[in-house]
Amino acid sequence: MPAMNRLKCPEYIADVDKVCSLPLPWEKLANKTVVISGATGLIGTFLVDVLMRKNDIDGARCSVIALGRNIEKARSRLPYFGRDHFSFEEGSVAAIGYSPAAPADYVLHLASSTHPRQYATDPIGTIRANVDGLQNLLSYSAECGARLLFASSVEIYGQNRGDVERYDEKYCGNIDCNTLRACYNESKRLGEAMCQAYRSQKGVEAVIARIARVYGPTLLPDDSKALSQFLHRSLAGEDVVLKSEGTQKFSYLHVADAVSGLLHILLLGIDGEAYNLADRGSDVMLKDLAGLVAKASGVKVVFRFPDAQEAAGYSKATLALMDGNKARNELGWSARMGISEGISRTLCVLRSLNNPGGC
Repeated sequence: MPAMNRLKCPEYIADVDKVCSLPLPWEKLANKTVVISGATGLIGTFLVDVLMRKNDIDGARCSVIALGRNIEKARSRLPYFGRDHFSFEEGSVAAIGYSPAAPADYVLHLASSTHPRQYATDPIGTIRANVDGLQNLLSYSAECGARLLFASSVEIYGQNRGDVERYDEKYCGNIDCNTLRACYNESKRLGEAMCQAYRSQKGVEAVIARIARVYGPTLLPDDSKALSQFLHRSLAGEDVVLKSEGTQKFSYLHVADAVSGLLHILLLGIDGEAYNLADRGSDVMLKDLAGLVAKASGVKVVFRFPDAQEAAGYSKATLALMDGNKARNELGWSARMGISEGISRTLCVLRSLNNPGGC
């Protein structure tokens, strides 16, 4: 996605500004340093945009250290090279002994494989980002006294046992750990346990965000999640392809709401606590989601079997709805975009970005 076009798109900037205007204790970030792993990803890119925009609007002087494995990708996604209060460090956060070069006050570990083809083709890399990468950043946080946020996932709950409608933070679902697909959800579970271990032994302040399935205009072209593929195909004028009966029902979240939730947890969350980031207005069945995208783009929904590689990376969960009451009641967080508005807004921004003239 052309980064400069993104930041010139009024609809996109409006979404960023809504996050910047939230009644948060932004003063905690003033003159502080924030390290963000996975800074070129779907969530990381939007978060960097928010923090840099906040610097422009309010003079927050919050220094952002973006971590990523590819500097060329970073240059195309993050148009802040040469700007004050921004720096990029190239490298794998999972490399043995990795540590950012400068000390930080806050660390957000967002780097992770996030879609089926990655799980199926690089399960070792998936585990290493969630475990080795987190261990490196926990050790770094212990050394410099930083507060760390670990981006966990709805997938730590596994399959619904049929005893609840929604997962709250105390729910323990069912995961078959002896599968290829378990590389993701089991390593996220271990990551949460590691946060507790480093809190106990090293005194690290750590908070955990369990995030619903995220979408939005910063999604990457190679993202193989179902909704991402629906959006990509519809933007190309192609029919939306449904690779199952579509009866799975999941919680979704627009990236702007995901980032606002992360900031609530980072700045207001209680040390050691985990918080679900989900909204009932974005709970939807997959076939209805496909229909929503297709209708908004004037195309059809067609069925096609997934190839073996795709199928190996798919979640086995068929009902995964999250209870977001804890974040709402304790932190004052709430999502601002239901699924219909979020899809419409995402398509609007992406269409604008595909137009050489911008928005």
